[in-house]
Amino acid sequence: MTDIAEAGAYALGDRTVRRMGYGAMQLAGPGVFGPPKDHAEALAVLREAVAQGVNHIDTSDFYGPRVTNQIIREALHPYPKELVIVTKLGAVRGADASWNPALSPADLTQGLHDNLRNLGVEAMEVVNLRVGGIHGPVEASLEPQFTALAELQQKGLIRHLGLSNVTSAQVAECRAIAPVVCVQNLYNVAQRGDDALIDELAGLGIAYVPFFPLGGFFPLQAETLSQVATDLGATPLQVALAWLLQRSPNILLIPGTSSRAHLAENLAAAALKLPADALAKLETLGAS
Repeated sequence: MTDIAEAGAYALGDRTVRRMGYGAMQLAGPGVFGPPKDHAEALAVLREAVAQGVNHIDTSDFYGPRVTNQIIREALHPYPKELVIVTKLGAVRGADASWNPALSPADLTQGLHDNLRNLGVEAMEVVNLRVGGIHGPVEASLEPQFTALAELQQKGLIRHLGLSNVTSAQVAECRAIAPVVCVQNLYNVAQRGDDALIDELAGLGIAYVPFFPLGGFFPLQAETLSQVATDLGATPLQVALAWLLQRSPNILLIPGTSSRAHLAENLAAAALKLPADALAKLETLGAS
């Protein structure tokens, strides 16, 4: 059994989760649309992740749409008491698989109820407000949207609030409305634009959750990363994940996969310790 406890844990609101979690996006079909090619394997991946100690699962009702949430419910409901399921609101899918903004108070309310229904829960543990553009955050006020979520929180439908694809200024604006327990942005060993934000959030006790940990960066094409992995007897993906865990204690990982073999590889990264010389070599990727 892979001991993901070696990576430690961190607070997510009033819950504590292991820093190696699981992202459910890849459980849907191609383009995160439609059913998975192997439904049975999708169920098995979720059950194996929980069996290995994962207690933080990231999802959204617009994955599929509905597909990942319904698979999570089928695989894991009734949920273990220690499991924290995190969702996000702010988009809907078109019939053509397009991703369309859904940020009005009515849209957010409908999105929340869709998540509650398809996951089979009465309240969401954490809801992230997903905003910004395809290439990153867009500086704009989030007051109307975050206020709408805060009102749903006050009604008992959401326990904790988070943000996704946002800037430091937007985090500050939203924290003045209601507590923020996590921020989910693009970040990895080669795409380091959020370095200052991660440190700022760590000082505030707020979790940082990098999405698409490898983003548009393909580790097998990075000679430095590949060499470090070879030296350590690991895969480039494992090194990239281990680097994130060592970057800051407030970073929580949610790598996704639709296969148990890949899941085992991801979870094994929790026990990989990068020595000083490897970290020094990897720093050159962020500087390039």
